Amino acid sequence: MSSTSRRYRRTACTGLALTLPLAALAACGGGGGTDASAEGGSGKGTISVWAHQSQKSEDAAVQAAVKSFNSSQSDIKVELKLIPGNDYTKTITATSASELPDVMEFDGPTMANFVYNKKLAPIDDYVSAKTMANATDASKSQGEIGGKHYGLGMYDSGLGIYGNKKLLDAAGVKYPTSLSDGWTAEQFTDALKTLKAKDSDGKTLDIQENNGLATEWGAYGFAPVVWSAGGSLLKDGKAEGALDTPAAVSALKTVQSWKTYVDPNTDGNAFAKGRVALSWVGHWMYPTYSKALGDDLVVLPLPDFGNGPKTGQGSWAWGIGAGTKNAKAAGAFMDYLLNDTNVTAMTTANGAPPATRTALAASPLYKQSGPLQLFADQLAKPCGDSDITKSCVAVTRPVTAGYPTITAKFSEALNSVYGGADPKSALSKAARAIDQDFSDNAGYEIP
Repeated sequence: MSSTSRRYRRTACTGLALTLPLAALAACGGGGGTDASAEGGSGKGTISVWAHQSQKSEDAAVQAAVKSFNSSQSDIKVELKLIPGNDYTKTITATSASELPDVMEFDGPTMANFVYNKKLAPIDDYVSAKTMANATDASKSQGEIGGKHYGLGMYDSGLGIYGNKKLLDAAGVKYPTSLSDGWTAEQFTDALKTLKAKDSDGKTLDIQENNGLATEWGAYGFAPVVWSAGGSLLKDGKAEGALDTPAAVSALKTVQSWKTYVDPNTDGNAFAKGRVALSWVGHWMYPTYSKALGDDLVVLPLPDFGNGPKTGQGSWAWGIGAGTKNAKAAGAFMDYLLNDTNVTAMTTANGAPPATRTALAASPLYKQSGPLQLFADQLAKPCGDSDITKSCVAVTRPVTAGYPTITAKFSEALNSVYGGADPKSALSKAARAIDQDFSDNAGYEIP
């Protein structure tokens, strides 16, 4: 695996669930019965906390938060266990609820499955009103099922197009400067054509093809195309009539037409080395791109396919294990973990947008006039996972225990379309497979 690919798995996975752990969830049983409810306990004593092991700077931020919490008071002692990121979701999946920790981290799209399998408890009664109020609406959207919250994140995620100002100007391409003047899909295609005429090999776009499209990157990176075309991965529990609408089919046909302009990016450096003028990716590439391009780096929204520009959102979050006997102490630790000091330390470590209002407003990268203000502007217009209107921008991946099937089938369809398959056939096949799986599992209904 190349160093760039390793970097994607290490840092991009802070914004994305990797396909393998998600797939591991799909075989889980569960559902039925009533909500898993933790016991409040005394609010004192030792509690266990699990987190995913990531890049060293992120691990250090979590470890520092635990150490600081333990020294800040004497009632609660936190014992932290870091589990390798590639094994993390599989470990939770394989562990019975009674053996899970008091507080655990989880990747956003896995939450509904853990709730479905009674491994997470609602946190509303245990985190403070102040903590809940300070969480961004986008973060709360990811963590909510049926009016109850099961998780809150320290950070969020977002997509955009990074542009090389020098190459864009040289080709005479006018580009957006904010969400309000984003390219239409047609204008984006025209920009690619114009750039091609000035490019030695005709390759002007990077879409992170090196990370594979039949993966969670494919689903996270290109579901916004469907949303922006007015479609949805799932609507009212059904994929047929949502994922395979004529507008969604047309939008994927447009994406298919871009292949001729795409640098395969086998070395991971197509944009950083100036081979292409545009890179379709997320916030996590900013440190690398900023270092490579300096003042020539511009950040643009994804193109509008008719229903307004859209982005994915959501990332790792924290929740309370359903088997805990000390949810009061667990909530107290979550309150501390989500304070400005710890959120700022974590987002400084990984470059992600803070998922709390106060830390986001103060972030040098994401504040008004900051270099990544666009990502904050997008997250300030959350859609949730179902009400995808023209005016909202940041869409939560479907909050359902059936998400592993949705992401697998959609990314497979995307990959086959990119390879030349008929978009209508590919999307219809994916929609039927998703609906069959939901039918087989009673809609993955969470009581």
